[in-house]
Amino acid sequence: MNNKKPTNYPALYTLVGVFFFWGFIAASNGVFIPFCKSKFELSQFQSQLIDSAFYFAYYIGAFLLFIFSVIGRRDLLNHWGFKNGIVYGLIMSVVGAFAMYPALASNNFSFILGALFIIGLGFSLQQTAAQPFAINLGDESTGANRLNLAGGVNSFGTTIGPIIFALALLGTTKMDVSLIKELSLSTVQWLYIIIGGAFFLAAILFKFSNKLPAMKADSTIDNENKATILISIISLVLIVVISLIFYQNTGQGVDHSSHTALYLILSGISFLVIALLTANRLAKKDATAWGAFKYPQLVLGMIAIFTYVGTEVTIQSNLGEYLKQLDFANFFTINKGITYDGFKQLLMTHQIKGHWAAMTPMLISLYWGSLMIGRWAGAVSAFNLSSKAKRIAMIIVPYIAFLVILAANYIGGESTQNIKVLLPYAGVIVIQIFGFYLGQNKPAKTLMIFGILGIIAMITGIYTTGSIAVFALVSGGLFCSVMWPVIFSLSVQGLGKFTSQGSAFLVMMILGGAFLPPLQGKIADIFNISVSYWVPVAGYAYLTLFAFLVAKIHKKNSLEATANA
Repeated sequence: MNNKKPTNYPALYTLVGVFFFWGFIAASNGVFIPFCKSKFELSQFQSQLIDSAFYFAYYIGAFLLFIFSVIGRRDLLNHWGFKNGIVYGLIMSVVGAFAMYPALASNNFSFILGALFIIGLGFSLQQTAAQPFAINLGDESTGANRLNLAGGVNSFGTTIGPIIFALALLGTTKMDVSLIKELSLSTVQWLYIIIGGAFFLAAILFKFSNKLPAMKADSTIDNENKATILISIISLVLIVVISLIFYQNTGQGVDHSSHTALYLILSGISFLVIALLTANRLAKKDATAWGAFKYPQLVLGMIAIFTYVGTEVTIQSNLGEYLKQLDFANFFTINKGITYDGFKQLLMTHQIKGHWAAMTPMLISLYWGSLMIGRWAGAVSAFNLSSKAKRIAMIIVPYIAFLVILAANYIGGESTQNIKVLLPYAGVIVIQIFGFYLGQNKPAKTLMIFGILGIIAMITGIYTTGSIAVFALVSGGLFCSVMWPVIFSLSVQGLGKFTSQGSAFLVMMILGGAFLPPLQGKIADIFNISVSYWVPVAGYAYLTLFAFLVAKIHKKNSLEATANA
């Protein structure tokens, strides 16, 4: 007899639309960053504050939800219901999107960051509610399948987001400096009004759809005093650090040569890591009131989520600048007599055709599409297929996803000539498929292999040039693709009644997207863009270490459980 809870497919299909929005907006920031850099004449570091504002909002949103729940001794999300949590998050994002209209009109970069922060706050609430919502739309044993489906749709949003955003801004997918300079800000204003309208329609659909269950649960919580104090102290310090960075780098007459921001970012990251590791050490001695912090896999996982999100975001956020420098390097190799300013003038007057920088939206689309390739391939193991069918699907599915990326760019207006530039990337996908086979469907092993491949890819991008360098950096998306669900599942495994609390702490660590991109941007300003890509190298290195350490932790826990049985 089959006692499995049936899946609520109408509700699930509605939910995945929200996942699409997250991907669309997050990836579109990759086009918005070079736009703002040119339009407002920002340094590379300043341009990365767009990511800082957006992803720091995730942390603040999750933190406020946690604190207000503790103060009221009632889990707000369980009290509201997951459905209403998503609705409230969408409405908050509507406010942020509409706020972009006056922010852009003011021509003040700080106001633009504020509007993006509000959008991110809404996304934080949506994401905190949507993931357990998806799991509870059917039997718990098939929850991973629904998250894989939602993740695949999210990746589709990241793939077409840069294309649609560039078309809406410039009428073309080519990032032309002269077009950006001439662009009226009203175009961008109305684009965000349309985005806000889409958020509002989604909120209405969620609120009044009878097919969507409210999903309320027991809202009583235990007050974990030490955990609450720790999170509050960490939050206070990080808010001060981020505020100082924004204050010193968004005003007039900014000193781009100052290293103060670099020291602030490194100090903030160091404090976070030390505080988390210290909490776990103290909790091992006396677990009272520490809640989920007594589990080493969670604490290491929190640092891993921080690192993963930061690595994933920073690769693409700095890609546009890398492509411009790659053009300069390639051109100077052939034309040794031309000056830097002379080359910039050639770009402005369209005398150089097919340069890499002009293909920024297409390559950012390929980067985020690479996550779709990996997630679609990773989802194969979630279905009940024979071993032979899985092996075949693992080869075919990634290339179907690749064709979707090519088709999206072609429909978006890319020339056949530019599309052909992407075709050799089909060979890079083989490396990822090989990585999946080596991983043998074992989460920790797969994460370790993909971490190593990520390190190799970034170092290749640093020390090579041309299409090899471009594809090496873009392939970072392939190796990031399955990391989120793997890190998440390994981090909450064995937490028992603290699983919900641990999940909330992990969502807070999306904060990594606020720290690593500006860190890389500052290193690029101080040294050069190639040197700055050692930041994602370090990120992949920690993720590889996490995979090794968490495998040992779970093996030890398993042996202890067997011995005690």
